[in-house]
Amino acid sequence: MSALPGTTGRRRIYLMRHGHVDYFGKEIQAAGGDTKVVPLTPRGRKEAIAAGKALSHVRFDRALCSGAPRTRSTAELVLDMQDEAARPVLETDEDLYEIHGGGFGTVKSRDDVARIMTLYFEKAGEPGATLLEGGEPFADAQARALGVIKRLLTEPGWHTALIAAHEGINRLILSWAVSGGLHAASAFEQDTACINMIDFDMVPQEDGQVGTEIARAIVKAVNITPYNYVKHGMNMTSLEAIFAREPA
Repeated sequence: MSALPGTTGRRRIYLMRHGHVDYFGKEIQAAGGDTKVVPLTPRGRKEAIAAGKALSHVRFDRALCSGAPRTRSTAELVLDMQDEAARPVLETDEDLYEIHGGGFGTVKSRDDVARIMTLYFEKAGEPGATLLEGGEPFADAQARALGVIKRLLTEPGWHTALIAAHEGINRLILSWAVSGGLHAASAFEQDTACINMIDFDMVPQEDGQVGTEIARAIVKAVNITPYNYVKHGMNMTSLEAIFAREPA
């Protein structure tokens, strides 16, 4: 079946952010600051497991991640809660990887990084804006991420998919889904291991089959955190929490 039950051509993507990580952890230091190797913290694993429990009744036909250890682990922990016989193979698409950042300049502490990063999406809608000096243009990152979404939507044989990606990439996908332009990305908070839900109505083909052209995107849910549904005590942004002095 290529459409959600009860619909003629609707597909659903559960878009997640990876669980909590520590960008100042020993793994990153040993790798010379390469964030591609950063693993989930114990807190991050608990967050992903909570998401998996919340989604345990959902049968995924497809599952994708960016390939980064933090997104792969998050997706695997979610899929571990699925019926083993129906669990899809986890696919990797590097075009879902986080926006490639430029240089921070001289930083000496978590506070320095948090200060620089806190408002970095505010200028995303400006022509040629990049993630930090020398980083990837936001428009380019959005284009490659949307390439994954659009390719997936042209493929037959599925109606519900899981994607585990990153804060920045998710923001760019959501801003596109609501037709808000790049400047809208700054409004979409993405807490660690959060779940977003986007439905896509596809233009039907003449033979009644699900088409490959998107008629509209319907944002059903944004930034759900099953480990704390009402976000009690979650007063910091996700970036502020990740760069806190005492990470969990």
